[in-house]
Amino acid sequence: MGHNRSRKPFTPSKINLIKPVPADIDIARDADLKPISDIASELGLLPEEIEFYGPYKAKVKLEVLKRLKDVPNGKYIDVTAITPTPLGEGKTTTTVGLSQAMGAHLGKRVVTCIRQPSQGPTFGIKGGAAGGGYSQVIPMEDLNLHLTGDIHAITAANNLLAAAIDTRIYHEKTQSDEALFRRLFPEGKNGERFFARGMQNRLKKLGIDKTDPNELTEEERSRFVRLDIDPDTVTWMRGIDTNDRYLRGITVGESPTEKGFTRKTGFYITVASEIMAVLALTTSLADMRERLGKMIVALNTDGEAVTADDLGAAGAVTVLMKDAIKPTLMQTLEGTPVFVHAGPFANIAHGNSSILADMIGLKLADYVITESGFGADMGMEKFFDIKCRYSNLLPSVVVLVATIRALKMHGGGPTVKAGRPLDAAYIEENLDLLGKGKDNLLHHIRIAKKFGIPVVVAVNRFHTDSDAELKLVRKIAIEEGGAFDAVVSNHWEEGGKGAAALAESVVRAAEQPSDFKFLYPLDWPIKRKIETIAKEIYGADGVDYTAEAEKRIGEYTRLGLDKLPICMAKTHLSLSHDPALKGAPKSFRIPIQDVKASAGAGFVFPVLGKISTMPGLPTRPAFMDIDIDPETEEILGLS
Repeated sequence: MGHNRSRKPFTPSKINLIKPVPADIDIARDADLKPISDIASELGLLPEEIEFYGPYKAKVKLEVLKRLKDVPNGKYIDVTAITPTPLGEGKTTTTVGLSQAMGAHLGKRVVTCIRQPSQGPTFGIKGGAAGGGYSQVIPMEDLNLHLTGDIHAITAANNLLAAAIDTRIYHEKTQSDEALFRRLFPEGKNGERFFARGMQNRLKKLGIDKTDPNELTEEERSRFVRLDIDPDTVTWMRGIDTNDRYLRGITVGESPTEKGFTRKTGFYITVASEIMAVLALTTSLADMRERLGKMIVALNTDGEAVTADDLGAAGAVTVLMKDAIKPTLMQTLEGTPVFVHAGPFANIAHGNSSILADMIGLKLADYVITESGFGADMGMEKFFDIKCRYSNLLPSVVVLVATIRALKMHGGGPTVKAGRPLDAAYIEENLDLLGKGKDNLLHHIRIAKKFGIPVVVAVNRFHTDSDAELKLVRKIAIEEGGAFDAVVSNHWEEGGKGAAALAESVVRAAEQPSDFKFLYPLDWPIKRKIETIAKEIYGADGVDYTAEAEKRIGEYTRLGLDKLPICMAKTHLSLSHDPALKGAPKSFRIPIQDVKASAGAGFVFPVLGKISTMPGLPTRPAFMDIDIDPETEEILGLS
């Protein structure tokens, strides 16, 4: 094919397997890094299609999609998991190990697509998010810290919009219509005025087709200059990419210069901003500009939506995002290519990396392996019903990650808590406890099969797992669950070599016939879509709504947002709304406490329980371990 002519032959990077497995950062530091120019060339990218950010990472320009528009897409693989323990079950590690196996051991052209981690968890409790052991994305420090600045760009864009909201409220409260008109349309030397670029979409919304502000009637002037934002309805908050519990609730406008116009608000962590969700779901620069303009920031005093376009800020917000829209190219320990792009929360947002990274990867490779946040009930359902709906990309295989310890927890094992040693039940053979936890695995297999896609279960092996336990999980997955296959994978300890059997199974599964279908059509009412997810995905008996949730559903239906997909905001620690309910709970109802909308990103999100958008720091944060060697500039303590 013509687009392959510029490709260099792929050369795997060799890894030196050591036992016991060293710390992640030590493995990453000892890695044989290829220049990112070599990664790009092996992938088939042209020199003019990449922008270097140092020797080991680069941005990929969207122009590559135009060049390769006629190239057939490769196979599309989503990695998900059963309901995890608070420790996580190695989903990113499996994603990377599977990619290394496909590229470095099976000789397949493969691209990995993952989310960019937030710095909040890096310095908080979780540590980094580059995979682990001998299945990592490198350079590890770059991935877990600033990378190419995308999250900083989102922070700047988010906070520009927040400033625009409060400033507009202040000026409308302190000025007459005429004064607002004069300042929004300053006179030129000859008395001429003009509509700024950022005003054009508001003109269309109001149905005003005049091109000269001087021709506006008094009534049109008032309608245009006054947004009449109701301060109590402002939903847009400020953002920062740091865990800071004291910013969850604040009061703005305390300075005497604000003339007593105070307002209670707060901060969310940047990755919870709707701008991050927009970045992840956009398909082009023009699409991103349109989505950013549609973001609803408040309601006016008549109950009508006020958007970023109404504020005239959407164009400037897009400018701040013009580089962030380009995926970042990195590599795995074994030299296979990785796109890192976007990082929306998997609870209040859809928890998947960007559509654009997947689109580019599918044109350049035979296989694209991406992962969705948390379990199949969370990120995978949203991958199908939201991401695939907007991208029009058809998935080929679901890889469902399971671990012995998570299944034992679902079988009634002792409580698992981060930072505490595991109970003996998790590190000694216990087939009875393991068997009791099978319902969670079987439920997740059924969820994936509802969408008509073959399921391969990846049993992520830990050194404490017995052969009998691993054999039992394989038997349950295939014979009781109807999975296409179930394969034990040892990629953490052996890199791609340890996932070779998994990769072979995934390749076979990708050739199977599939009948992909969405869970629901968009023209169903909001409630019917919510109840379908609750019953079909979570296994609930039904749904209960608070008065506030009922009110919001009515508002969003009136505003025309009822045709959007649903993004359920709930705990990832249970199939239900209650994190204490393990296994596959029965006879429960889902309580919907509130319903919110991300009109720009393009989904409505019902809230099940209390969902925090600003994490706090623990008593002993991870930042206590992090420092730098002033002589070598080596970062110390990052994990």
